[in-house]
Amino acid sequence: MVSAMLLMPAYSVAAAIASLWNKQAFESKDLEGAMQGMQFPLETPVGDIQITAPDRAENGAVVQVEVTSRIPNTESIAILVSKNPTPLIANFLFSNGAQPFVVTRIKMAETDDVQAIIKAGDQYFKASKRVEVLADGCN
Repeated sequence: MVSAMLLMPAYSVAAAIASLWNKQAFESKDLEGAMQGMQFPLETPVGDIQITAPDRAENGAVVQVEVTSRIPNTESIAILVSKNPTPLIANFLFSNGAQPFVVTRIKMAETDDVQAIIKAGDQYFKASKRVEVLADGCN
């Protein structure tokens, strides 16, 4: 009985993570499918999103990307790369006034735009940055 009680919190955490996992969006093989899975409507391009990534990545297997949103009440930052085998790279959620800033390393199959889509209230905003990949990272 004690061992069952110890496993309950881990199960609860796993169930919570599974409920946040958007299988359709993360397993989509094209950008349109990932966008539909995330239920992104048309986005508005804005300058209040900063994407920091190399202009030229020597190796697409490791490309560091930083995204900062200066849009008030940012709720999430999604990172997408359309030419990757699965375009939705990540979706970060923010709450309780957390600073909307992320740093991650991604794989890129080939030269493409890294897109950041920001959700703030009922609005979606987009920015992109072109990264030239010199060696394929998604073999």
